[in-house]
Amino acid sequence: MQCQEGVGNGLTEGEAVLRVAVGIDLGGTFIKGAVIDEEGRLLVKEEVPTEAGNGADSILRRIEQLTRRLIVASDVRANEVVGLGIGIPGFIDSSRGVAEEVINIGWRDVPVIAPLRSWLQMPVFMENDANLAALGEAWVGAGRGYRTALCITLGTGVGGGIIIDGKVLQGASHMAGEIGHLVLDPLGAPCNCGHFGCLETVSSATGVVRLARERIEKGEQTQLTLQQLTAADVFAAAERHDLLAQAVVQEAAQTLGRGLAIAANLINPDVIVIGGGMARAGETLFKPVREAFSAYALRRVASATTLVPALLGNDAGVVGAGKLALYP
Repeated sequence: MQCQEGVGNGLTEGEAVLRVAVGIDLGGTFIKGAVIDEEGRLLVKEEVPTEAGNGADSILRRIEQLTRRLIVASDVRANEVVGLGIGIPGFIDSSRGVAEEVINIGWRDVPVIAPLRSWLQMPVFMENDANLAALGEAWVGAGRGYRTALCITLGTGVGGGIIIDGKVLQGASHMAGEIGHLVLDPLGAPCNCGHFGCLETVSSATGVVRLARERIEKGEQTQLTLQQLTAADVFAAAERHDLLAQAVVQEAAQTLGRGLAIAANLINPDVIVIGGGMARAGETLFKPVREAFSAYALRRVASATTLVPALLGNDAGVVGAGKLALYP
């Protein structure tokens, strides 16, 4: 259990008592949790193993227990907690409170809200995890102060969320923001969604490794080796002026910039926030992405849009989950 340095219990400003909520970010390996106040500050946080193999009921009980521990550790009374927000890494139906399909933990049509609400006796809210990471960044992160934000996460895949006036844009079937599955090359590599040539087949960490492997296997000269190759290795080699790595980074960045331009032409965002592990490559990634975005987006769209790195890191999901419960 970690307490944020210098925060104390963070619940009073003068005579006013700040409301708090618990935010949970459910992942395939870990469940992250935190208590968030209405200013977006983390009072305490903790993570526990998901232990997905033990089944849905076990995971939900772990969320319940983690929530109770966080409340105790934050030194607030249970009746001061306005609710629990949960980020689910898959397809959901928030109106029914059901996780419809969560591939990485093997869930299908699992009720989430009803059991947790019954056990904890508090309001419970759920949302897709990428949407909540976007909500967190738009609230107190790199998207703060902007009316319309497109937030993406570059990791194993490419996740996305659209925030307008502080709310998640969900769409007709809760699928808005799935920028990773823009089909940019119908003859391209197969994607996990069943289509071919989706943005994430090129511009994710997985896509970068695939592109590098294909070039290495064709015999192109490079400092890189196939053994335990990662996207970080490719970006590091590109910074050392490795021609193969530079070509891969350029292709991934060009494709990402074009995908962002398509999305921006539709929603005309004030800001595009880019996070996830690949964003740590800094200007090696951002410079060619900005160039491609400016080349493909409508001029008035490009001139109105700021591209920035995310600020909240791994806390974005729990912050967004807390915001969802504080301001449903």
